[in-house]
Amino acid sequence: MRFLKATNIDFMRYRKIAFLISSSLIVIGLIAFFIRGKTIFGIDFTGGTLIRYKFQQTVDVGDIRTALERGGVEKSIIQSYDGGRGILVRTSGERRKEIEEIIQSNFSSSVPKVVEERTIGPVVGELLKRKALFAVIFAMIGILLYIGWRFEFKFGFCAVVCLIHDVLFTIGIFALTGREISLPVVAAFLTIVGYSLNDTIVVFDRIRENLKISRRKLHPSIVNSSINQVLSRSVITSLTTLLTVLALLFLGGAVVRDFAFALAIGIVIGTYSSVYIASPLLMGMERRLKSRV
Repeated sequence: MRFLKATNIDFMRYRKIAFLISSSLIVIGLIAFFIRGKTIFGIDFTGGTLIRYKFQQTVDVGDIRTALERGGVEKSIIQSYDGGRGILVRTSGERRKEIEEIIQSNFSSSVPKVVEERTIGPVVGELLKRKALFAVIFAMIGILLYIGWRFEFKFGFCAVVCLIHDVLFTIGIFALTGREISLPVVAAFLTIVGYSLNDTIVVFDRIRENLKISRRKLHPSIVNSSINQVLSRSVITSLTTLLTVLALLFLGGAVVRDFAFALAIGIVIGTYSSVYIASPLLMGMERRLKSRV
């Protein structure tokens, strides 16, 4: 199946504009990230209260969330289990008494019973934050080593720079839109790394094949033809994945909304960066290496 046939788009013509747009948006996003400070991190990283309830009747998660918001307990994470009779509430700060009063007053007919109650301290939150950062860094190092071995080091370096671009771009969007970074969102970042890498490798592999055939230096025409040859595949893959993620974003509920939002941004940016970030960067590195020789 070919969604696009015989395209001849001059992608490299707009590479400088793409670099300018990407760098500007990343800088703006990082400024917003540092301005928000600790408020951008969810309770997984900053600490908070966790309460697990058991009801005698099925309770709707939306009703729980509405009741808590009316009671002043906002931005809480609510999950359902055991067929809707179990409810897990996580929120920032020491708000145990407030939550219990709201639940008891609004759902007394269902006889809610606390089966677990604990506080996530800031020390645990800092530990999770460091582990999340190490997970992303180790993933990048592993990718660099693998692609450096599978292709060449310059391919691996360009791919890792592209992945850093995608993660920073997504973090910036989160900061600008007022969303919080939680452990599921970190999982989404790692998923973005894998997804973007897959698209970048497809483009790089075609560039390498065309270089062998042409036996010339890496020229913009080779990069353009390589991208055009895999463009249909990239568009189909991105669209089908994006449709699934959008369904999760709009129909999956509040619990997975930030996770799905990060994936949606990552899919779009990952496809864009494999064309306008990784490929031009590879071409620039190739020219510098050849000029030194």
